[in-house]
Amino acid sequence: MAKRKNSTKKGTTKPASSSSKFVFWIIGLIAIAIIGFIFLANNNEKSDEIAKEEIDYANQPFLGEESAPVSIVEFGDYKCPNCKNFADNVVPLVVKEFVDTGKAKFYYFHYPFINVDSKRTAKFSEAVFHELGNDKFWEFHDLIYKKQPEDTRYEKVDVFTEDFLTETLQEIASEEEVKKVAAYFDTKEPEEAWEKDEALGKKLGVQGTPTIFVNGKRFDGQTMDDLNKLVEEAANE
Repeated sequence: MAKRKNSTKKGTTKPASSSSKFVFWIIGLIAIAIIGFIFLANNNEKSDEIAKEEIDYANQPFLGEESAPVSIVEFGDYKCPNCKNFADNVVPLVVKEFVDTGKAKFYYFHYPFINVDSKRTAKFSEAVFHELGNDKFWEFHDLIYKKQPEDTRYEKVDVFTEDFLTETLQEIASEEEVKKVAAYFDTKEPEEAWEKDEALGKKLGVQGTPTIFVNGKRFDGQTMDDLNKLVEEAANE
């Protein structure tokens, strides 16, 4: 299966002033606070049980090297505000700390529970993954979260329409690629793909998003340090 390659541009560095160091630490503290809020809001039912159902990682979009020893899974919903916060503020840290270092792979599984928009977008992203591959899936994934409207009340279901999703894909794909995705979207296969994710999530006790698993064990921590500890434990098993 394809994998997304991560590259880092190198440049010259300059000594940081005391004021810039202060700003850096303030930003860091804000990020930690956001992480704690997200995990506390969505993982308030504590459980140390290993997932009874083995997670099937085959044919799932992921970031990182296939040989990485640890698998981090997010169950997410494109209409979920906490998932957007997670995508914007936590996933970059996960990529930096675990994916880029070769410690872990990061997977995205669909758990579209909010409304019909959630399910439509999950189906469309499955079509993108099937037709255009792993890299294009992640481009579309990131773009959809960036475009999530501020007003995400459950009753507002006509936001991620098929036209909107198609127009969004046009920003990162050719006309021929968009046509391929649209044709596949009209079949049952991409719907069955996200339904498989959802069914697995229910078996694992997922009740909200984002919910995180590390090598099949649910993450119930609140900070990156907690996540790092669980990743290290998983790597040593």
